[in-house]
Amino acid sequence: MDVLNKTGMGEALSSYIEQDRPFLGICLGLQLLFESSDENGPVKGLGLIPGVVGRFDSSNGVRVPHIGWNAIQITRESQILDDIGNRHVYFVHSYRAMPSDDNREWVSSTCNYGDNFIASIRRGNVHAVQFHPEKSGDVGLSVLRRQKPAQGKASELAKRVIACLDVRTNDKGDLVVTKGDQYDVREHTKENEVRNLGKPVDLAGQYYKDGADEVSFLNITGFRDFPLGDLPMLQVLRHASENVFVPLTVGGGIRDFTDANGRYYSSLEVAAEYFRSGADKISIGSDAVYAAEEYLKTKVKSGKSSLEQISRVYGNQAVVVSIDPRRVYLKDPKDVEFKSIRVTNPGPNGEQYAWYQCTVNGGREGRPIGAYELAKAVEELGAGEILLNCIDCDGQGKGFDIDLIKLISDAVSIPVIASSGAGAVEHFSEVFSKTNASAALAAGIFHRKEVPIQSVKEHLLQEGIEVRM
Repeated sequence: MDVLNKTGMGEALSSYIEQDRPFLGICLGLQLLFESSDENGPVKGLGLIPGVVGRFDSSNGVRVPHIGWNAIQITRESQILDDIGNRHVYFVHSYRAMPSDDNREWVSSTCNYGDNFIASIRRGNVHAVQFHPEKSGDVGLSVLRRQKPAQGKASELAKRVIACLDVRTNDKGDLVVTKGDQYDVREHTKENEVRNLGKPVDLAGQYYKDGADEVSFLNITGFRDFPLGDLPMLQVLRHASENVFVPLTVGGGIRDFTDANGRYYSSLEVAAEYFRSGADKISIGSDAVYAAEEYLKTKVKSGKSSLEQISRVYGNQAVVVSIDPRRVYLKDPKDVEFKSIRVTNPGPNGEQYAWYQCTVNGGREGRPIGAYELAKAVEELGAGEILLNCIDCDGQGKGFDIDLIKLISDAVSIPVIASSGAGAVEHFSEVFSKTNASAALAAGIFHRKEVPIQSVKEHLLQEGIEVRM
């Protein structure tokens, strides 16, 4: 709204809409139509629709931001919602407007996330949606084509199945998708070459067609290099976003940097280039660990960390923190100052307890902070989502670390993505039934076509777990 008001566009936009001219607002494009918003505010809106845009109430158990795929309840005819029916659309937001008697004539659909909120509005030729049609696959593209009215029913938030592509440059200089075994990505052969599982853009496009709810690119050598000098990675994002209409996340090397010429680049500049290249979310790893350590030490939010800067400008829904912990077994939980748990599977010497030590630099360096402490800290610093890996389970195909995922997903109110260890469809239903994970991510089993994405979703449906088909 500040930009609209400073440029004089606010008044022009209000006049345009009041003339019933064709309009489609998306996400903030819906919210600015209301009287005001509590986000960074209160901030006065255009005042065309009665109501205040407020933050989701996390006290009723929902995770904020609301990130993922939901079905919507169509409440009145709207030509852009024809092909939605029971199908899911993609939401990513922390604030929403609520239906009321005063705005009932505007509301064309609602969605339930703790409470019913406004998913879309329509009056005449004026349409706006809270979800992101441009990231909602084929059904979202149909919204953008403005097709005919339809009926639908409400649904709980769908669990997400995410395909991850670990991307790096091989020894020949080619950008390839690889996969590690406990973070080791080289073949155990005489040549010791980087494991090559395909081209990033082609695989991303295939995963979209296969039904992946999101695609995540992880530049696994990004901590070594200058990210804005990584032109191939930026090109991957640009080309992938042309044909992949689900959210794209990119991680690796997002931090403050000074290049060889002495030019300083802030993490905000680095993130901005990724967003301009097609990313919807960025993932921060090592830099978030250092920021959390400093915050826990000083109890002060400096506002200078990459996590704080990026979430302040782009919203916490655009920032994922990737946690790479390693299990450390204990005979006595009092042996460490960090949060420890009684583990399901005892350690090699019969240890009944463990804590999860966070690592940086691709799992190479352990840090004096636990996964529990890190997760709590980064939520306070502005993270909107946690990607929870486990070095011990990575590439093993024996299932997710349920103990770890339950610990973290119970500790925070933001969504948690379970990662590391998936080897069968049953591992996905296990993690969703035994923990509060909002999504599950896999890489190798999808790359090698050992487990198709659709097989995972069909299995989850059979188990009564809501997914987008």
